Amino acid sequence: MTVFRANGIEIDAELFGEARSVPLLLIRGLGTQRTAWPDAFLAALVERGHRVITFDNRDAGLATKFHRAGSMDIGDAMARAARGDPLDAPYRIDDMALDVVGLLDALEVETTHVAGISMGGMIAQLLAARHGERLRSLTSIMSSSGAPGLPGPTPEAAAALMSRPEDPEDRESVIRHGVETEKVFGSPGYPPGDDYLRAAAERAYDRCHCPEGISRQMLAVLTGGERTELLKTIRVPTLVIHGVDDPLIPVEAGIDTARRIPGAELRLIPGMGHDVAPGLIPTLVEAIAEHTAAAER
Repeated sequence: MTVFRANGIEIDAELFGEARSVPLLLIRGLGTQRTAWPDAFLAALVERGHRVITFDNRDAGLATKFHRAGSMDIGDAMARAARGDPLDAPYRIDDMALDVVGLLDALEVETTHVAGISMGGMIAQLLAARHGERLRSLTSIMSSSGAPGLPGPTPEAAAALMSRPEDPEDRESVIRHGVETEKVFGSPGYPPGDDYLRAAAERAYDRCHCPEGISRQMLAVLTGGERTELLKTIRVPTLVIHGVDDPLIPVEAGIDTARRIPGAELRLIPGMGHDVAPGLIPTLVEAIAEHTAAAER
């Protein structure tokens, strides 16, 4: 664990594997910390020959928080975005992509494979489109192009996204809410079980509990707009992975993303929802490792 200065902020990062191995940078999604990557997932990628880089996005984990911007009303922001009303955001997805470029500079990593999930996939797409010279390959997982007309979350997933703990100031209430939310978003074909979800929620809460940061990240997503034209400019080898049963970002978004990136490979996984469930780790690692190995060749 080391804190790096990048793009004007502090970013907590950790690297796994041998320094001489092929770099692979992983980007987390909305409101989640780098420690949310399952240990088994990281270990398996290291075993497949990678130097794995994990880090906290701004406003999450131990990275810089934008407290001065205050908390955002996500429901109101989503409603305004749906009406096409202008939204002000303290930062954009583009800024988060520049954070990654700055981190690579700080780590003295010239080029790397990149894999991002959900919001992290959006950041990774921008990296590939605008900073493609720094990428060896792109893997966009459970993400979207932001194209208008794509289906939104299921009613249950939308309700879970908007829900709040019964007592936001109580640790147990927040953890219980996190477990129930993950059950809604999770993979029906690979349920991890309550004990696993609870342990993950406890680790996240005790390391950093910052719901205001989640709202600001969500505003960055809402103001990010569509990336459809940018995706057409991507020239790095690209793999798009999406769960057939994703309730938060439906599978149509993954299909659309792959269709817009020249030469992209699409991998749809039945039973996968919007998570990196333990039961999915072998499938995800195999897909990512095969893709990065092919890009290296």
